[in-house]
Amino acid sequence: SKIEQRTHWGIDYNRKLAQLAEAAGFEYALTQIRFTAGYGAEYQHESVAFSHALLAATTTLKVIAAILPGPWQPALAAKQLATIDQLTNGRVAVNIVSGWFKGEFQAIGEHWLEHDERYRRSEEFIRSLKGIWSQDYFTFRGDFYRFDNYSLKPKPLGQPEIFQGGSSRAARDMAARVSDWYFTNGNTPEGIKAQVDDIRVKAAANNHSVKIGVNAFVIARDTEEEARAVLAQIIDQADPEAVNAFGDAAKQAGKASPEGEGNWAKSTFEDLVQYNDGFKTNLIGTPQQIAERIVALKAVGVDLVLAGFLHFQEEVEYFGKRVLPLVRELEAKAQSKPTTAAV
Repeated sequence: SKIEQRTHWGIDYNRKLAQLAEAAGFEYALTQIRFTAGYGAEYQHESVAFSHALLAATTTLKVIAAILPGPWQPALAAKQLATIDQLTNGRVAVNIVSGWFKGEFQAIGEHWLEHDERYRRSEEFIRSLKGIWSQDYFTFRGDFYRFDNYSLKPKPLGQPEIFQGGSSRAARDMAARVSDWYFTNGNTPEGIKAQVDDIRVKAAANNHSVKIGVNAFVIARDTEEEARAVLAQIIDQADPEAVNAFGDAAKQAGKASPEGEGNWAKSTFEDLVQYNDGFKTNLIGTPQQIAERIVALKAVGVDLVLAGFLHFQEEVEYFGKRVLPLVRELEAKAQSKPTTAAV
């Protein structure tokens, strides 16, 4: 959207944002990876280096660095992340992005694999990371990666958490086998529950467990009318060319899956203005309304909300003061689980 955003891609702004998020009670932050500018995603730093800078400016916040198999090799990623883990007391995590943007791979001269092959490669990438980090001498014979008695020292302090996204059958099956966390696009509680149930049944059959994170764009205001007015402004000031170009590329990538749809198959123009379907999660309204909806998401199996905001610094601070305390109060009343939902 072309609406004014009081945000900035530079390190000073984001260092302060990370510190505000930590003080507000947020547990995780995510940095994105994009090699080529487009669809409003210009001015993104390299994710691993930028994550390290944010970790160096904080003391408890965990930062998830996004890595794209293809440009990255698992030996390099394992070494980078092990070093950062040592330097930051075990606070780095990784999001393995299988890739959906064919134009990006073509622009940097990387071979473009078919849909399910990209997830097969990502699974081998994850298995390689886990093996390198946990075994003294790691040997692996895959179709994409091979290791022969490889030894990495120092290893990370523990196993950095591994996240992934995607909504296709291949993505969900990979999560059910190897990933620690599965990110899904924004959706209704009913839509999210269907994915959660599917993944956890398959994970249990593999003697594996996986946690669930959901994307959400948060618009918290003192009244619902104010929040809805902001949403309307964001959509009204959308850049049609950028939204449609992104939507066409994303939906084309989904059609390439065996089931013929992906993350954005049912997304409308309005949904695509926030490109991870964050409006669908409906964390838009008063602090009380948003807190109740977060607890409802927890009830269907969501462990983490990946929150986006219009004006990050001030809205993260507002969320920490006005929304999170209500979430904790509602959780305490429900007493449904001994743990609390992460943000």
